[in-house]
Amino acid sequence: MRKAAIYRNGVRAGVLTEQEDRKRYDFRYDDVYYADGTQPPVSLTLPKTRQEYQSGHLFPFFANMLSEGANRSAQSLNLRIDERDDFGFLLATAQTDTIGAVTAKPIED
Repeated sequence: MRKAAIYRNGVRAGVLTEQEDRKRYDFRYDDVYYADGTQPPVSLTLPKTRQEYQSGHLFPFFANMLSEGANRSAQSLNLRIDERDDFGFLLATAQTDTIGAVTAKPIED
């Protein structure tokens, strides 16, 4: 199982988890972030709720943070990540300098 702490503008918003079989992904807002009414959701497709979101594939919002085409191929070679490993790419490339306000940082167990 791999996990990423999800930040919005430097504030920890929640945790994204990839299950061992890579067939289920979960996202849950941190209680502190959820309770802060001034903090918006990380995405319109992931409104703030106490529920855990589940999906059979990486949530589109997070998948859209990843590079495509030739850039993805180059990153795959340089970072030694399988081109089909979306979660691995997210962990390796979304820690800083993302297009939007959201970043993802690996959580080590």
